[in-house]
Amino acid sequence: MSQRVTSRSFRTSKLRTRAAVLAAGLGVSAVMGAGVAMAADTGVSASAASAAGAVQAQAAAQAKAAEAAKTAAAAKAQAAAAKKAAAAKAAAQQAAAKKAAAKKAAAKKAAAKKAAAKKAISWVAPVKHYTKTASFAQAGGMWQSTHSGQDFAVPTGTPVSAAHGGTVVKAGGNGAGDGPAYGNAIVIKHANGTYSQYAHLSRIDVKIGQIVATGQHIALSGNTGNSSGPHLHFEIRTTPNYGTAVDPVAFLRGKGLTV
Repeated sequence: MSQRVTSRSFRTSKLRTRAAVLAAGLGVSAVMGAGVAMAADTGVSASAASAAGAVQAQAAAQAKAAEAAKTAAAAKAQAAAAKKAAAAKAAAQQAAAKKAAAKKAAAKKAAAKKAAAKKAISWVAPVKHYTKTASFAQAGGMWQSTHSGQDFAVPTGTPVSAAHGGTVVKAGGNGAGDGPAYGNAIVIKHANGTYSQYAHLSRIDVKIGQIVATGQHIALSGNTGNSSGPHLHFEIRTTPNYGTAVDPVAFLRGKGLTV
């Protein structure tokens, strides 16, 4: 081979080598460019994911805060309702106590009024569960002139009470000194200057000089003396003796007592 041919071949080979190196360089550049692009895309994706996570975290925190606020509001409302219920209960209890106190006061006042009225009257019927028979000033063959008192028909042994407080001035048989027609009798002197008499008794349970209270037991009714049947003969007198009697029913009515 000639030197000219050899020299041409060497140049051709060198050119091919340069072309190959250049192509390889371009390939590397292309590969590196793609890697950089990929790396850039990965960074963007990571940033987006981080931002999304932050938004979600913020949303979760806001939801938790809202739930906490809701729970607190519910607790506050419940406490307010409990306080209101307690106040209502206390008010109801106070009203009930006030009503009970008013009722008690009214009852006490009524009792005091009743006691005062009873004290003001201070006269009672000498017997209970009776039937009125012969009346004052009634005419009849049983009496010397007219009837001197009020008869109360009751069974023998019925308790007899003092119509008013006073002192026993007469007690015994023979009308306690007023005559056998009265049988066993009692006369009580009262502070207002009047006297009450109880006759036809089956038993006398007080003595002369004894002080008795209004309504106190003094005897048992009977059928002694000039009597047509068991009853109590009751008189109001201006003295302790027979002949000074006044209408006992009208007298008691004047004292506020109806018999």
